[in-house]
Amino acid sequence: MSLIPTKKNLKGTWRQALLTFFGPVLLVFIFRLFILEPFVIPSGSMIPTLLIHDHLMVFKGSFGIKSPFSDTWWMRWGGPQRGDVVVFRYPKNPQVFYIKRVIGLPGDKLIFENHQLSVNGQVLPTEKWQGKPPLSEDDFGLFLEKNLTKSYVVRYSGDEDSQSSSSRIEVEVPEKNYYMMGDNRDQSLDSRVWGFLPDKYLVGRAWSIWLSCENTLLSAQMVCDPLTIRWRRIFKSVDKTIDIN
Repeated sequence: MSLIPTKKNLKGTWRQALLTFFGPVLLVFIFRLFILEPFVIPSGSMIPTLLIHDHLMVFKGSFGIKSPFSDTWWMRWGGPQRGDVVVFRYPKNPQVFYIKRVIGLPGDKLIFENHQLSVNGQVLPTEKWQGKPPLSEDDFGLFLEKNLTKSYVVRYSGDEDSQSSSSRIEVEVPEKNYYMMGDNRDQSLDSRVWGFLPDKYLVGRAWSIWLSCENTLLSAQMVCDPLTIRWRRIFKSVDKTIDIN
């Protein structure tokens, strides 16, 4: 014997169907808005730590929770530390996302000259890095920089007349601002050019590489060519893309 659903049962069916369809979409949206969001590295400003076409997961809850689609903090429980790799909105055009390393915190006094960085009067130790480079480095030098709490490898051009070699930068970071630099020091558009990063433009800490490739498909520039995947970089923590030990 067949059954004819009542009007009440039919409404329940529609509610369940809508929840089944939109529920997962809403969860993914909330997860991406407040917790983790993927980004792709489009340039070489963070070489050797991050390479072009590295696909990252960025932890957006690193420093707090922002109001959706605004730069207003709802809650704060911390801030970036020196040496952290952070994604942020470019202060000159907040619709564009940048990724750099935190070099100076609010109140820090920084001096950068001849490839040498000092923070609050303390010169950061640097030494020639002897490890295997992720790319051909014929015209570049790699150096281990120890920024008080973190160590990482930076890249300098072999050109002695490069801008960072010949100019002296001396700044004091204002409150609620940060000083950002790329690891590819002579090929990075960073705080040395556009100034300080206001706290409100922070997005989150770069966490892990989930995909990486040498090239993308000609027919889809955002899609990795499966024949050029860098398998050794997949699931690497951003802090461990280079073994500095």
